[in-house]
Amino acid sequence: MTTSEFFRKMTSRYLWLNLAAMLAVVIALCIGAQVLMGIYTHHGESIALPDVRKHSFPDAVAVLEDLGMQVQVNDTGYVKTLPPGTVLEMLPAAGTMVKSGRIIYLTINADNTPTIALPDVIDNSSLREARAKLISMGFKVGEPQYVYGERDWVYGITVNGKHVTAGERISVESTLIIQVGNGMRDAADSIYMTDAPPQEYEEEVFIDGSGAEHGAGDATQGEKDQFEVVQ
Repeated sequence: MTTSEFFRKMTSRYLWLNLAAMLAVVIALCIGAQVLMGIYTHHGESIALPDVRKHSFPDAVAVLEDLGMQVQVNDTGYVKTLPPGTVLEMLPAAGTMVKSGRIIYLTINADNTPTIALPDVIDNSSLREARAKLISMGFKVGEPQYVYGERDWVYGITVNGKHVTAGERISVESTLIIQVGNGMRDAADSIYMTDAPPQEYEEEVFIDGSGAEHGAGDATQGEKDQFEVVQ
């Protein structure tokens, strides 16, 4: 190909039209990709989440779905003063700017009072240890009840006047009373608790020669030897 032929083809109108057409196609593809990506990712679209806490679950779902959000329950809690099914928490938090289609996680108030299994603290720990463990687990603990036994040692737990055992499930609203030793007996002694009255003993009575009765503390040894002992 001669130089003149090369320049003639380079200046050909047909060539430049083809190049312009290819460039237009490339530009159109780039613009189309950006538009489609923006639609898919909701580019530039953000919504401030409304506060649906303390709303009923159906109302909260309706509000959030109207904004294009998805809703999932991820946990339950318990607040005695709120009705069952009330929204306690939301994630992301209210006021957060999010895009349509975002999943919103809700924590719902439980229908029933939660229960917790009682840990093994009876006859296995001190008052301080048992109290700290029970409170950390969410139990309510009242003032301890002192019984005969080693000082500060846990001998039992009662709920509403009834003894409970390790592993038993107890409502978080119930108050636990820890029965703890008062130090009145040695740790090696057996612990006995009884309501029986103390045993009464009859005093020895002496009768003198005149028939008068005398207590043992009132007579001398010589008189005791002469008097008749009456039981």
